[in-house]
Amino acid sequence: MDNLPLLRRGVDVFFAIAFAAFTVTSLISDLLPTVGVDFSHPSSNFFVNSNYWYAHDTDPLFMDPPTWMRIVTGLSAFGYMPFYVVFVYALITGRNWIQLPAVIYATMIVTLTGIVVFGVEFFGEPQWRTPNPAKFLAFNSPYVLVPLVLLVRMRKPAPFTRRF
Repeated sequence: MDNLPLLRRGVDVFFAIAFAAFTVTSLISDLLPTVGVDFSHPSSNFFVNSNYWYAHDTDPLFMDPPTWMRIVTGLSAFGYMPFYVVFVYALITGRNWIQLPAVIYATMIVTLTGIVVFGVEFFGEPQWRTPNPAKFLAFNSPYVLVPLVLLVRMRKPAPFTRRF
């Protein structure tokens, strides 16, 4: 069975746009804490200041990350980000081989972000609890919800041969 063209797979257009955006946010947000850039105060650097703005008002865990959190952001910056590029390519060109890597990715992201990071932000040590849960969820829920929907999308063999 031939794959449907991208424009007949509307949910895949959404995924291509979302994961292209995840590529950029992974580069900007996750790379900085991983390599130890200090954004605990405002800066003239746009990327550092963007992270300061987010972390100061929303995510104290992100502002002063413990070692385990730097490992999580490093996985995003150096593992997930290359996957995003490959995934967007596979979506656009309708490559069914991306199904298993997509399921592995989505499972990892839901586990690390959805359970571990959200758990610490809401129930962990007081210094890391988010001061603004609604804002935290508004910023971070897409990084868990989109992979959950992706798991549903990739549930059948040859996912690009039929509509979602």
